[in-house]
Amino acid sequence: MYIISNKLKETESFIPHEKINELLETTKNPDRKLIEQIIEKSLNKERLTPQETAFLLNADDPELVQMIFNAAKQLKEKIYGNRIVLFAPLYIGNECINGCLYCGFRSQNRQIVRKTLNEEELSEELYVLTSKGHKRLIVVFGEHPMYSPKFIANVIQKIYAFKNKTGEIRRVNVNAAPQTVKGYEIIKEVGIGTFQIFQETYHLPTYKKLHVYGPKSSYVYRLFGLDRAMIAGIDDVGIGALFGLYNWKFEVMGLIYHTKHLEERFGVGPHTISFPRIEPAFGTPLANNPPHPVSDYDFKRLIAIIRLSVPYTGLILTAREKPQIRREAIELGVSQIDAGSSIGVGSYSQIDQEVVRKSQFVLGDTRTLDDVIKELIENGYIPSFCTACYRAGRTGQHFMEFAIPGFVKEFCTPNAILTLKEYLVDYGSCETKKAGEMLIENELSKMPEQRRENIKNLLMKIEAGIRDVRM
Repeated sequence: MYIISNKLKETESFIPHEKINELLETTKNPDRKLIEQIIEKSLNKERLTPQETAFLLNADDPELVQMIFNAAKQLKEKIYGNRIVLFAPLYIGNECINGCLYCGFRSQNRQIVRKTLNEEELSEELYVLTSKGHKRLIVVFGEHPMYSPKFIANVIQKIYAFKNKTGEIRRVNVNAAPQTVKGYEIIKEVGIGTFQIFQETYHLPTYKKLHVYGPKSSYVYRLFGLDRAMIAGIDDVGIGALFGLYNWKFEVMGLIYHTKHLEERFGVGPHTISFPRIEPAFGTPLANNPPHPVSDYDFKRLIAIIRLSVPYTGLILTAREKPQIRREAIELGVSQIDAGSSIGVGSYSQIDQEVVRKSQFVLGDTRTLDDVIKELIENGYIPSFCTACYRAGRTGQHFMEFAIPGFVKEFCTPNAILTLKEYLVDYGSCETKKAGEMLIENELSKMPEQRRENIKNLLMKIEAGIRDVRM
């Protein structure tokens, strides 16, 4: 059961602006000993307080920053092992009634092509995605009345029903407008994975300035969007901020306070945190010249600090970033990435460069799924399409029951190996297959004999044609 506190009215922000500014001011120039103590707490798998996070944000000395980087790598290995979960975004429609000045979807942008996939087009997109080996999707919708809870639920049902020989989608996450409790209940019924809402910026004055009209102009309604999802029984939620709209340190603090709020009200925080940087968008001047650009160095800092601050929360790094930044950032605690992505509506099956060029923003990493998987393997990571926890009910509080004692690694590594094997057999290029089989053998050699034999038996089932084998 969730712990639902009624002390806070859903008309009041739980992001304490004055307190955040005070903490960022009073924690400047922390000494080495203090940073070491905070890192030690994080490595013991305890969530940091906002004040402790502020100290890390203000640890500007290069030696302290390197300590934070090293600790983030160590913590990620402790909790998640060396696996990286892969997914792809699928844009269902870009109709929108909001006026977000940084977004290519905003209603006043007459230069982009408006489109919503029909049933046949959805099937064509799914055919391409499953033919490449994708098993996990996040479906993305503009904010428009036509994308009702029933519409979203219908799309999810069609995705789960789609089959392409051995190809299928096993988990569908959603990025859509905040819903009412009743709306979330409709979506939950069809087996949603994570419901994701980005606050975009937690800084209220900036939020008001950038969201000039439409439902999204309500800061508080959006802020409580995931509370309503939790009340409706969706216990897998994702938060995020769009970095570049306001000071990056303030936004990190906003994410930490949002996590703290969900933990205090429901007993469990977000399943994932996203931290995309604003990228150029067609017909959107502000996106081409963000008011608070975040350097690559500070971007890596904020990733490492979020990892240390919320040890058990998945961190998502998207293909907005260029390959080199992705390589460097993955080491700092990222647990999920998209690959082989395309963000035009219908752009997986219809390679219309005009649609791609006039999409929501510009991608930085356009490599194929196989290329990304091969590189991950060569760098010692296990690419994973695992959906076992979701389908075994290990979400929300149940997930934390497994995660906090350190059991996630025990589930994640075997299931990552099994889903990688399935990919190699069905979709992998010759070079990727060779590298992947070597990685699997190496991972098996590290395991206790009984577990190794169990996994070998499951791998033999996959080779024999059985699919969706999991622990």
